[in-house]
Amino acid sequence: MFFSLIIPVYNRPDEVQELLDSLTQQTYTDFEVIIVEDGSMNKCDTIAQTFANQLVIRYFYQQNSGQGFARNFGFAQAKGDYFLVFDSDCLIPANYLQIVFDAIQTRRWDAFGGPDKAHASFSPIQKAISYAMTSLFSTGGIRGNQKSAEKFRPRSFNMGISRAVFEKTQGYKITRMGEDIEFSIRIEKLGFKVGLIPEAFVYHKRRANFRQFYKQLHFFGRARVNVWRFFPDELKLVHLFPAGFVLFLVAFLLTPFVGFYLFEAQVLALLLYITLIFSDALAKTKNLYVSLLSIGAVFVQLSAYGIGFLTEWFKKSNS
Repeated sequence: MFFSLIIPVYNRPDEVQELLDSLTQQTYTDFEVIIVEDGSMNKCDTIAQTFANQLVIRYFYQQNSGQGFARNFGFAQAKGDYFLVFDSDCLIPANYLQIVFDAIQTRRWDAFGGPDKAHASFSPIQKAISYAMTSLFSTGGIRGNQKSAEKFRPRSFNMGISRAVFEKTQGYKITRMGEDIEFSIRIEKLGFKVGLIPEAFVYHKRRANFRQFYKQLHFFGRARVNVWRFFPDELKLVHLFPAGFVLFLVAFLLTPFVGFYLFEAQVLALLLYITLIFSDALAKTKNLYVSLLSIGAVFVQLSAYGIGFLTEWFKKSNS
């Protein structure tokens, strides 16, 4: 089984070097790497060339079209039986491709994905952000978790499809704003077998600070409303939780002017939630500092996503 690894890149040469270095460690070696430089000013072509003796690697440059269409370009060049998509800020464990190969042989997946984790080398903030993006006390582990609050659908930081899926779907229909969710739902509705491979995790760096994280999650909140335009029945209660959190915070700030006892109840609820986040993060990370940062990461995540969701919902409702 031959894999084509598709990696869209936009101004992240240092991350690409780390990703390619991790791919040289794979125990399963029947694969090619396709890098699609999506209009970057800070290119990674020289870095890609340094790995030419270690990997079967092909580099392409195109004018900026967005990550969805950059992946489509990579699919069109691919020679593999299966296409695997990674974000450029991922590190891939050495046994990843072997795990995927075994899972396909056993389960016959047409499309699949795996979870993400924090690598030991990540900064404390990156580890806290990783916790926020995978915890049941934030998004419900939506992005790839056996205990997910909704049905698992692969996301493009760690996703694979068969050649048959690409030929049937022609890849991504939109290039931004929830393109991976729309793609996964469309694959599923066409009757392909889609599943989670829990052991096929990647180390996903995400963002380096809370400001960048806020911008990313604000965009994710807007994207969920964009997906709703394509699939109205796919907007679930769990997707409204961040918006509800934002409304709770607004009410919390206004309540002192309304009534003391209601404010006291809100304070207790907020303290309980913070305690749950901290305790869970400490149990998972075994690090006091990361656990404290995780409280901030969850609040940034839910607030940014909720504000983005409400903003886009308001725009769509009045357009």
